[in-house]
Amino acid sequence: MINWVNKYLQNYYNQKDLWLNSLGESLKELASILHIDEILNQIPKHCDQLILIPHHFLHLLPLHALPVNHNAENSRCLLDLFAGGVSYAPSCQLLQQVQQRQRPNFQSLFAIQNPTEDLNYTDLEVQVIQSYFNTSNVLKKTAATLTAINNTDLNTYHCAHFSCHGYFNLTNPGKSALILANAPIADTPTKPDSERYLNLRAGETHDLEKCLTLDRIFSLKLEKCRLVTLSACETGLIDFNNTSDEYIGLPSGFLLAGSKAVVSSLWTVSDLSTAFLMMKFYENLQTINSVSFALNQAQQWLRNLTTEKFEALLDQYHPQIEEIFAQLPEEKRPVARAILRITCKRKPHPFAAPFYWAGFTATGL
Repeated sequence: MINWVNKYLQNYYNQKDLWLNSLGESLKELASILHIDEILNQIPKHCDQLILIPHHFLHLLPLHALPVNHNAENSRCLLDLFAGGVSYAPSCQLLQQVQQRQRPNFQSLFAIQNPTEDLNYTDLEVQVIQSYFNTSNVLKKTAATLTAINNTDLNTYHCAHFSCHGYFNLTNPGKSALILANAPIADTPTKPDSERYLNLRAGETHDLEKCLTLDRIFSLKLEKCRLVTLSACETGLIDFNNTSDEYIGLPSGFLLAGSKAVVSSLWTVSDLSTAFLMMKFYENLQTINSVSFALNQAQQWLRNLTTEKFEALLDQYHPQIEEIFAQLPEEKRPVARAILRITCKRKPHPFAAPFYWAGFTATGL
């Protein structure tokens, strides 16, 4: 197990293409190492919901996507077996707190939309999601600042959706953050190794004083919040070196702040597939009362989506997608169109690979 995890993390951080292309086979190996089929035989057949409280580095892995009976003719995943969904919890104690929270309403939305203005499909994602709520407050692009969030009474909203970049700080989890507008700085700081500054990508530095850090999340009041969705990269990662039973990460921060459930990601996700996954997830929530089941259903939908149905979705949202392309710098438009063409050539199911659908997890209830 230790050898498998070390190889997985080394590939993820140092050889991303190898990690991505081998993810499916790696999950088969993990299922075998964990004896997942033997464990499932011990679970009563009438059990329709699975809540996992992983230990140590298992929090980093998409256990819901583990293949079961993978030698059988019809390959299935763990999430296929439970009609009530597969979800996660940081600890039994926090799970018990969440179970006591009554959050019957799901009518008002607070959203952060593309604060760094470099996520092509975020605008479409939030636009569609917003249509499912009676009232909404969406902070778009440059308006999505930490000051604006601080001036918003988050305690009045049933759902908070953050469609932005995320970052997890392995050495100092409290400095993990959701990246907001005004955070990128033009000049490299005199002390680039300072805890205040984050080098998220080559040539880019962000000021954490202008981001929503985990330290700040702990102090939020989300007493009416049923769901926080972190539609961003690596928002579900945790401090796996911590020896305590309860992990530290962005999901546990939002749960401790009052939310009943948090949806977050385990890796650097695709902007395109994430947008369609989130749109389907919120559509499901209109008729499904369980966050984990609504997410699992959206993941099954995306992984089984045919090329023909995906092309039909592109036609349906053609005006919005053209508007997105029109806002891109002229030199980036051909690349954006090429990505869509390449995606449509992945037949018969363009998003079948676990990378596209398995990265998001539901924590809480």
